Amino acid sequence: MIEQLEFFEIPSPCIGVCQANNRGYCKGCLRSRHERQVWLQLTAMQKRDVVRLCQQRKARVLAAKAQ
Repeated sequence: MIEQLEFFEIPSPCIGVCQANNRGYCKGCLRSRHERQVWLQLTAMQKRDVVRLCQQRKARVLAAKAQ
């Protein structure tokens, strides 16, 4: 079974806040420098993996701020 997402291009998670935090991740989208540099060359599956990692990073950042 094909997931619906596989039919569409995965958009960049960039939100236009392009500054690195102290761990080297973008403060806006939470991608690593390497993830930002190679985004256009990634397959749809790789892009989904990067987006999933960004969501996990965001959850950690929000949890840390809540403490």
